Amino acid sequence: MSILDNLIKKAAVLLKNNASAAVNNVKNTLANSAKTVSFDALPRCAEELEKLPEARLTDPFDTAALTVAALCEYPNDKNAAIEMLNFLKGPRPLTPLELSFLNDRFMDGVDYVPRSYFAGSSPENDYTPSLPYTIRIEEHAHSRDNFKDGYLRLFITSSGADSQRFIDLRCKPSTGQWFLWEFGGVLLGIRTPKSKDPWA
Repeated sequence: MSILDNLIKKAAVLLKNNASAAVNNVKNTLANSAKTVSFDALPRCAEELEKLPEARLTDPFDTAALTVAALCEYPNDKNAAIEMLNFLKGPRPLTPLELSFLNDRFMDGVDYVPRSYFAGSSPENDYTPSLPYTIRIEEHAHSRDNFKDGYLRLFITSSGADSQRFIDLRCKPSTGQWFLWEFGGVLLGIRTPKSKDPWA
């Protein structure tokens, strides 16, 4: 084997190892990218929400956390919750279809789904979060599949579901802000709280 063949072989092995390391590094970075956000109190109206530091919306994890906080207000004051969600949606406010979906999801006293994303909640304690209200938002390997088009999918864990739920966000390049794009998955049904479960 010539010296040139030997060098080519070593270079190929080196390139292969570096490429594998780079791919694994990206996968590990995405799989481990997460943020925990805490609120001393949940906002009750758009004015309160907009005063929170997370409301700058420059961090997509913050926008996702604020979405869950806003949804918690819907059973108490749906107009206030809608105002908060419209703030989070930025240039694209809630559509009539989204408004109808919200109304449907909270029918029949189902007010506990958004609370299930906060730490300390469980079906046994009727999804009562511990204080401060703390939520963990995660990025997965496929979160950035449409990132070049300005979209990001983040995931949160409900204490009443076996699989994580997602929130889609969209970046506005001119401001660098991340706005709420799709939130329907967050309101899918979960296990019934103990106090409302006839089989408990």
